Amino acid sequence: MSTSTEQSQSSPANALLWVLVAILVAAAVVGNAYFDDQPLLYRVIGVVVLGCLAALVASFTVRGRAFITLLQDARSEVRRVVWPTKQETAQTTGIVVVVVALMAVLLWLLDMALGSIISGIIG
Repeated sequence: MSTSTEQSQSSPANALLWVLVAILVAAAVVGNAYFDDQPLLYRVIGVVVLGCLAALVASFTVRGRAFITLLQDARSEVRRVVWPTKQETAQTTGIVVVVVALMAVLLWLLDMALGSIISGIIG
């Protein structure tokens, strides 16, 4: 890790932004509890607004920018995935269902056999 990255991560402005994020999240939690007599819709809207505001403030920090970069990279990776066709999905699902059914029957027979052996031993 370079020295400039270490300095920017421990800068007072960065720490102040994280304190502001913590205050916003705490305000959402405390406000939700304090206004418990209000309709649920209003409380949910308040928590969502404060959560979005906290996320916006967090996006200005070093780790927040790194997280946004991670999300962008993940989105580009998802675009490159080759998704199976409907026919491939149906065939794979059919194979899984058949194997699960066969294993269920096999385990049921094994359970019956072991149960009868134990019953014979116990009497």
